[in-house]
Amino acid sequence: MQPQNLFITNSLSRQKEKFEPLHPPHVGLYVCGPTVYGYPHLGHARPYITFDVVYRYLTHIGYNVRYVRNITDVGHLENDADEGEDKIAKKARLDQLEPMEIVELYTDSFHEAMRLLNNKNVSIEPRASGHIIEQMVMIQKIIDNGFAYVSNGSVYFDVIGYSKTNDYGKLSGRVIEDMIAGAGNERRELEGQEEKRNPADFALWKKASPEHIMRWPSPWSDGFPGWHIECSAMSTKYLGETFDIHGGGMDLLFPHHESEIAQSKGACKKAPVKYWVHNNMITINGQKMGKSLGNFINLEQFFSGKHKLLEQAYSPMTIRFFILQAHYRSTLDFSNEGLKAAEKGYSKLMAAAETLEKITASQQSTSDIKKLQQDCYDAMNDDFNTAITIAKLFEGVRIINSVHAGTESISAEDLALLKNLFRAFVFEILGLKTESLVSDDNIDGLMQFVLRLRSEAKARKDFSTSDEIRDELNKLGFEIKDGKDGTSWSKS
Repeated sequence: MQPQNLFITNSLSRQKEKFEPLHPPHVGLYVCGPTVYGYPHLGHARPYITFDVVYRYLTHIGYNVRYVRNITDVGHLENDADEGEDKIAKKARLDQLEPMEIVELYTDSFHEAMRLLNNKNVSIEPRASGHIIEQMVMIQKIIDNGFAYVSNGSVYFDVIGYSKTNDYGKLSGRVIEDMIAGAGNERRELEGQEEKRNPADFALWKKASPEHIMRWPSPWSDGFPGWHIECSAMSTKYLGETFDIHGGGMDLLFPHHESEIAQSKGACKKAPVKYWVHNNMITINGQKMGKSLGNFINLEQFFSGKHKLLEQAYSPMTIRFFILQAHYRSTLDFSNEGLKAAEKGYSKLMAAAETLEKITASQQSTSDIKKLQQDCYDAMNDDFNTAITIAKLFEGVRIINSVHAGTESISAEDLALLKNLFRAFVFEILGLKTESLVSDDNIDGLMQFVLRLRSEAKARKDFSTSDEIRDELNKLGFEIKDGKDGTSWSKS
């Protein structure tokens, strides 16, 4: 497949720009990964499904993509601030575990959620704690270039000094004077602000207090890196000083991504990223979903249905389809009604894909399959618009069902094209897959029904039927046990 005429909305320019990679056919993609101190929730699913589709589409149209997504396992303090407790260390203290035990537990749960959602493995997944040296080297470059200073063993980025020759705030649309004023108002409430020359300055390295667990020796103090520096250091290491696409949630625009730009320019004297791409939030009742707000629903709870806000369980592919039904830049509000509609839409699409393999060709087509294919590419080329792509695919669903019903016809050439279209867009690009529509709860209900029929047969003294039901269930992998309290079953 040849590269398409792809346009991407660049958060830096706030415009759609034609995608022209720096070193074609190679593309560098960096996405901010999770801070692993809790189970992944629906708010996590959106950015990683979004950029999984970006990764899949760029690969599909012929690019060689290096996709880097980090794991934040140190340095992310409470409220995204420069003071307070490390989020992972706090969770470790509450659970009476080592911080790295917390990291492994929640990294594993994140990976399992990504697998269930059918996200492809990334090319490289670096951890912040494994790149302390790279972060220290970048911090020293920033100091040497005059954009950072050491204060009481901590290192801070000099926002005012940097802004004399650079546009701090351009990405997030913030005015430096307003940021300084706002930070000044908060200064009285935060400890350690007296170390800063200016309240808007942010930490590159923090001197560790005596009780701080995660700490490393550095030229400035025994301490730990700031949250922002890790992404600058790791993206530079694996993608170069300037790379193609940096992605993440819109909530990271400020301060995280704004600070990344400043750090990379401060160290390397050049802009780090050509295209900044941000997905919008998932909301509950209009409020952002997040662990810090306490209004999140874990993905495992979605899959099991065990949460007070859920009316039923929703499968991983229902969640994926629900997210892809909206354009990544639009807000997406959680509701059981929306998820049930997504469940029906996903099932209808999968049923059509199955029917597509059964229909037979005729002499001619009554629908324009080539136009349908081009419409799907046009939608994806327009800033990865999965919502319109899915709408176009449902035109394909209509054609498939009509041909199957005999009210339309399709030529052999167009049938092959339609099959390739569904394989490419439904499965390869959107990353959907067939999954069992029978949940554990449904299996239990079905088994109780079958066992009731068996009990009724025994009550009629129809032991041959009773034994036949038991033997057939055994062949299917179910073990039946008759006891004084009744009959039970289990998977053998």
